[in-house]
Amino acid sequence: MTQPAAGLSGSHHGIITGQNGAVHMESTTTAGRILRGIEFARPDGGAPLLLDLYLPSADSARRAGGPHPAVVHFHGGGWRMGERSSLGPTVDGFGLSPIEQLVDAGFVVASADYRLTDTAIFPAQLHDAKAAVRWLRAHAARYNVDPGRIYAWGDSAGGHLASLVGLTAASAAFTDDGGTGTADSVAAVVAWYPPTDLVRMGAQARPDAVASADDPGSREALLIGAQPAEAPDQARAASPLTYAHAGAPPFLLIHGTADRFVPSAQSAALARALENAGAAVELLLLDGADHMWATPDGSSAAAETATAATLDFLRRQSER
Repeated sequence: MTQPAAGLSGSHHGIITGQNGAVHMESTTTAGRILRGIEFARPDGGAPLLLDLYLPSADSARRAGGPHPAVVHFHGGGWRMGERSSLGPTVDGFGLSPIEQLVDAGFVVASADYRLTDTAIFPAQLHDAKAAVRWLRAHAARYNVDPGRIYAWGDSAGGHLASLVGLTAASAAFTDDGGTGTADSVAAVVAWYPPTDLVRMGAQARPDAVASADDPGSREALLIGAQPAEAPDQARAASPLTYAHAGAPPFLLIHGTADRFVPSAQSAALARALENAGAAVELLLLDGADHMWATPDGSSAAAETATAATLDFLRRQSER
C-alpha cells in the first residue's frame, strides 16, 4: 500500500474506487484532499505508473473563483530510486511540506512516478514525465485545473526531467502520446539542483564531491546506458542544455553553491543558455547549501528560502 506523503499534517484516510475500478487512497489534510495512487500510464503494457493528486480545500477553491493552476512534481533520487510525493529525506525531515504549501496557495499538485533505471534507460523517464502532464491536462475539467496554467517542478533527477519537459514540448524526438494528441507543454518550470549538461558534469564536480558523473557506473551512466564521456551524443540527447531555445517557458533554477552531488555550475550553465537564447530565466544560488538544502549547521534555512522562492515564482506565473 502506498505510504502517506511525508510532512502532511492532520491527515485522515479512506479507500475509494476510481475510474475503471481502480482503487486508491484518499486523504484529507489542512490544505485539502489527496488522491493517492492514481494510474496515469502503463508503458509498454508493463507495470502501472501512479501519481498522487493534491487538491485544494473547498475554501481555497471558492477563493480561486475559477480553475486552479497546477504543478506536476517529479521526485529526485538519481533516476534510480526515490518515491513520488517525496523531496528526499533531508527536505522531508525539515517538515516544511512544500507540496502542501502549494496546495494551500490554491494549486493542484500531481506528484508522479517515472520508470527508474533498473527498468529502463533514457528517454523512458522523459516519456513518463510527459505522460503525467498529458494525464493532468486530459483530466483538467474533472479536477478544476486550468490546462493553460500547468507547471513542472522537480528536485535533482526530477529537476532534470522537469527541465526537459519544459524544453521539449511537442518534440518529434520524444513524442510518445499514444495518438491522443494531448499537449505535453507546461507554462513554466522550477528545478531544484538539476543535472543539465551530462557531457560536462563530471569535469565540474567539486573536489569534495560525493559522486561524479564520470565515476564508473554513475547515476548518469545508468540513465543513458553508457559512461557520458564515452557516449557524448547520448549524454547530449539527455541534457536539458541541448534544448535551450527562445520559445522556452519561464524557468526558475535554484541550486546550492556547496552541492557535492550536482555541481551548481549545472544550473548556471542552463541559465546562461536560456538567457542567451532570449528565454526568461531566474537563477537563485544559495551560498553554502549542499544537495537537498543541507547546511553545515543542520538548519532548514536554505530549504525555506528555496520553498518560498518556488511559491513566489509560481504565483507570479499563475497571475500572468
